Amino acid sequence: METSEQISARMRKQKSKKTKAEVLLAKALWHKGLRYRLNLKTLPGTPDIVITKYKIAIFVDGEFWHGKDFEKTSKNIKRNREYWIPKIEGNMRRDWQNDIRLKQLGWIVLHFWSREVEKDVDHCVEEVWEFVEYQEEGFF
Repeated sequence: METSEQISARMRKQKSKKTKAEVLLAKALWHKGLRYRLNLKTLPGTPDIVITKYKIAIFVDGEFWHGKDFEKTSKNIKRNREYWIPKIEGNMRRDWQNDIRLKQLGWIVLHFWSREVEKDVDHCVEEVWEFVEYQEEGFF
C-alpha cells in the first residue's frame, strides 16, 4: 500500500505536455502530411496539437485528470476525495468552457483519451483527417 507521500510524489511526476500519447499522435499526423503547432498558448485551453491551416484544435486528455466516466470512476477515489473530486470536476468544467470559446472563434475541437491514442493511433489520425477533408471541401 502506497503512503500519502509516495502517492503525492507519483502524481507530481505526471507530465502535462509532450506525454507519450501526445507525441505518438503528433508524429502520426506529421507522417500523414499534416503540419501543426504544439501547445498554442494564444488559444483557449492551450490545445495540445493545433492544425492552424484547418482551424483544428486537438486535446489528448488523461483519463484520470479529465474525468473519463467520472460518475463511475469517482467512486474509486479512496484517498483525499475532498480534494480530487472538486479538482477533476473543475478540470471538466474548464475543458467544456474552453471548447465553447474555441468553437465561438471558429475552431473545430477534438478530444482523444490518451489510452485511446496509445491503443489505436491510426483511428485517431483518420478521425482528424476526416475533418481536414471536410475543411478542404468547404463543409466547415
